[in-house]
Amino acid sequence: MNEPTGNETIKHIMERYSCRDFADTPLTDKQIKILTDAALASPSALNHQPWHVIVVTDKALLTELDTEAMAILAEAADKSGYERMLARGGRIFYNAPCMFLIASDASKYAVVDCGILSENICIAAQSLGLGNLIYAMAAIPLNSSRGEEFKKRLKIPEGYGFGMAILVGTARSTKAPHELDETKVTYVN
Repeated sequence: MNEPTGNETIKHIMERYSCRDFADTPLTDKQIKILTDAALASPSALNHQPWHVIVVTDKALLTELDTEAMAILAEAADKSGYERMLARGGRIFYNAPCMFLIASDASKYAVVDCGILSENICIAAQSLGLGNLIYAMAAIPLNSSRGEEFKKRLKIPEGYGFGMAILVGTARSTKAPHELDETKVTYVN
């Protein structure tokens, strides 16, 4: 890891890791407000804001989405995803008490803009001491035979689809962030 700069934002970026082990502890209303404000503060191309943020704390719904996704993975021809999830506890949402579902309008720059918004949520969560995970696999139940039902229950607006999800909660365990790979950088002077 690089030398510490003394800057809290940089510290949180450098310490962030993908959490896959959440405690049952629910987020507070204040934590959720801070994270939604951080999301909405995200820049977007032409200030289009091609997103709709859906905060899911309904544990029963999260469990139902989890069960549907695991059933789909179990039936897949390639069992590697299912086996990987079983090895990690058999829960696709890792028991996270909160999911920020980012619905996207699929406009020209929406993928990039929703990525920026996702990172804002993660860095804000890290700064609050919360574990977090940017999580595309949350789309699995939305693409299932029950997908339309789930989209209605999640209140995804008409004309929007899955953009990204971020799982957030108190981490039950921690791990080191990934090592920086300097070979992924080219300097042009």
